[in-house]
Amino acid sequence: MEKWQTKETLMYLLSRLVEHQSITGSYPEVALAEYIHLQLQDLDYFKDNPQMLALHPTSDGRSFVTGLIKNGTAKKTVILISHFDVVDVEDYGQFKNLAFSPYDLTEEVYKNLDKMPLEVQNDLETGEWVFGRGVMDMKAGIALQMSMLEKASSGEFEGNILFLTVPDEEANSLGMIEAVPVLVEMAKQHNLTYTACLNSEPVFTNYPGDQNLYLYSGSIGKLLPGFFCYGQETHVGEPFSGLNANYMAAEVTKELELNADFCEVVDGEVTPPPTNLMQKDLKEGYSVQIPHVGVTLFNVLGMESSIQQITDKLMKAVKTAARRIEHHYLEKATAFSMLQSYVPEPFKVNVLTYEQLHQRAVTLFGEAEIKRRQDYISANFKDLGDRDLSTRMVFDLAALCKDDGPMIILFYNPPFYPAVSSRHDPFIQETIQRVMNYSDEKHNVKLKPQHYFPGLSDLSFVGLERTKETIQPLMSNMPLYGQSYTLPLEALEQLKVPVMNLGPMGRDAHKWTERLELTYSFETLHEMLPYTIKQLLR
Repeated sequence: MEKWQTKETLMYLLSRLVEHQSITGSYPEVALAEYIHLQLQDLDYFKDNPQMLALHPTSDGRSFVTGLIKNGTAKKTVILISHFDVVDVEDYGQFKNLAFSPYDLTEEVYKNLDKMPLEVQNDLETGEWVFGRGVMDMKAGIALQMSMLEKASSGEFEGNILFLTVPDEEANSLGMIEAVPVLVEMAKQHNLTYTACLNSEPVFTNYPGDQNLYLYSGSIGKLLPGFFCYGQETHVGEPFSGLNANYMAAEVTKELELNADFCEVVDGEVTPPPTNLMQKDLKEGYSVQIPHVGVTLFNVLGMESSIQQITDKLMKAVKTAARRIEHHYLEKATAFSMLQSYVPEPFKVNVLTYEQLHQRAVTLFGEAEIKRRQDYISANFKDLGDRDLSTRMVFDLAALCKDDGPMIILFYNPPFYPAVSSRHDPFIQETIQRVMNYSDEKHNVKLKPQHYFPGLSDLSFVGLERTKETIQPLMSNMPLYGQSYTLPLEALEQLKVPVMNLGPMGRDAHKWTERLELTYSFETLHEMLPYTIKQLLR
């Protein structure tokens, strides 16, 4: 008896997946891996070959699931990847308690249709939609891939299908990073040749009102640079005797926020400009001392630019901000000197990379002492989380080198997503053209090709497009690299699988109005995916 081959059974599976409140880092995230594993055990193939289905523990106590359906002696294998974690539901307001109950939440949305945002009202007039956290991003994709695995179990495909679903994609992609060596080992163990990695992340809109359905041949890259601002402490009654780190961070943000100079254009596709993800001073508690240390973090996306190129652009931009800080201070001090008899003195804001700061600290205090201090922080402040832990390590070095202040330090934080694209891969490009033709002729649905999936995805970790040397600027400027954050570089270089993403239609990922269109997702796309997989196995 078929389990997940109709729109109704797929919707039921989706609702069960959503009911597991698998917010990243929560216990239900662990439980959902076990639930998916349990469901797949019912497939005939895994009943006969239980060793081909496995739960793999991650280093932090979570799990990812692999299920390999091997067709005789066939080598050609398509990897189906997905993630089962979701972001939190604090944005749901009055509907928070229904966020993981798609049937009930959808009913409430229809009851309150006149109170919904206009774009939601317009969608509900033209399609069949279901609401809930994770219905779009990306539990519908998981349901579809489980359906494809069921088809493989009944002999639908002439090659092999390797199902992989992981935790933590919404945070650090630990699940995918730790799955990479497993994929390499499984290829050796079972004599597999990976022809493609097919993700089913949902279609993202490129602009408000975008109605296109996209087919992706890659995934955008991401860096998370931080800028540690080390000013000069002083009493609020003597503000010109110090330099406020909040002001320093504000100037950095003014320079980088939505700066189109960082937008990269590849064949008409454009990366969004940088935007701030966190900004705060590090003063503990209230006092009349100005905050003299602070930090600001930015999301920076890229496609073909190297890490060194982006680093150089960031340093140039922050040096511009530093000159503006110097000019602003002198201008204000000069104006104040007209009221108070004193002579303003100019100063310089130094701009350094973390690597340069680290080397300066080693020169002053010795390599052994710096390693001891950083090991101590890494071991005793794990509760801070990766971003705050990185900042703490930079703070410690900056305090040791305070005579070099005021200064702004560029450093990198986890997570890092390498850009990946198969836009120059003739096999993937021919497959995309075939799928587009099939979609148009069979379903009258026009798919639009796009080189880079814009929402970040675990496709970034199925092959390292650049050499290890090109990642060096990241490694040397990331305080946590080699400690709590590493990349399996050797395994990534061995993997190098062409990539493709064909997923369901949804709207408003990471918003309380997150929704999935059912007719396309669970009827049209469900029929197109087997054709796509067969093309990838041809």
